[in-house]
Amino acid sequence: MIKRRKTRQIHIGDVAIGGGAPISVQSMTNTKTTDTKATVEQINSLQAAGCDIVRLAVPDMESALNLGNIIKKVNIPLVADIHFDYRLALEAINQGISALRLNPGNIGDTDRVKAVVAEAKRHNIPIRIGVNAGSLDKRLLAKYGRVTAQALVDSAMEHVRILEAQDFTDMKISLKAHDVPLTIEAYQLMSETVDYPLHLGITEAGTARSGMIKSAVGIGALLSQGIGDTFRISLTGDPVVEVRVANEILKSLGMKEYGPTLISCPTCGRTSIDLAGIATEVEKRLEAIKKPISVAVMGCVVNGPGEARGADVGIAGGNGEGLVFRKGEIIRKVNEADLVEELFKEIDNIIRED
Repeated sequence: MIKRRKTRQIHIGDVAIGGGAPISVQSMTNTKTTDTKATVEQINSLQAAGCDIVRLAVPDMESALNLGNIIKKVNIPLVADIHFDYRLALEAINQGISALRLNPGNIGDTDRVKAVVAEAKRHNIPIRIGVNAGSLDKRLLAKYGRVTAQALVDSAMEHVRILEAQDFTDMKISLKAHDVPLTIEAYQLMSETVDYPLHLGITEAGTARSGMIKSAVGIGALLSQGIGDTFRISLTGDPVVEVRVANEILKSLGMKEYGPTLISCPTCGRTSIDLAGIATEVEKRLEAIKKPISVAVMGCVVNGPGEARGADVGIAGGNGEGLVFRKGEIIRKVNEADLVEELFKEIDNIIRED
């Protein structure tokens, strides 16, 4: 069991963040926020995949004014991502947004910050301070000579102090970079500096293949240390993939039950079936199942059932035939061609039994 660092709790809509609440998964739409239909469809797809919070880009007033139309059609908390123009934040709050992502230091003078904070307080709207290594203030770059973990923390703390000066503490913090060791160090340092909830992420991680690896390493390392209250996997492409990867990371750390777990042995010289093809087919068909069961696909009838004893159900292939087993106990022997169908018959039986 991973012992999580204690942070204060905030709420984004009905989702609790920090304070011992379950770690939440966030993603971001890549549709135009002015396109209600496309944005709502994507939000619903993200929610169906296991997303808890969705962020939307609000680059202009037309987007801000359309937030209400989107909010009416979904039932998941939405966060407005805003830069520079404080009026967009005010309108997003007016439209019923659940949270803001902005940096108070870049939305203008003190009066503008006060205006946003006053409305956020009145509507119980939390604010996420988001620091990105790619847009670090030139003063801090000059001070440290390059982007460092301390520079990221210093940047975040400047924004934190602006909000705290307005007696506003309903916030969470993120410090993102594409450099994994730098990001880990920055979050470690921040977790020792404040008790605000932390939103994790490896920004600009890349395409699905490389981005999954960088995100799993960086975010997984932090979560395993008990650091982090919510996070996003940032990938180039379909944001639904981000959500699936995020939930797989949580599942692999024992921090969330999320759909089936596939246990598949590596191939070796003893393998006499198309193990890779069978495992791929099983994995694909498991996507339609929501129940958190463990399913094993093993390539050896001699050791397979024993090696996957903890699996709820599984198959082990031999030469022209294979075994179907549950909890390591062999149920029956079937032809190799029937292995996948027989496996899913048992999966259906397990689902019906519950």
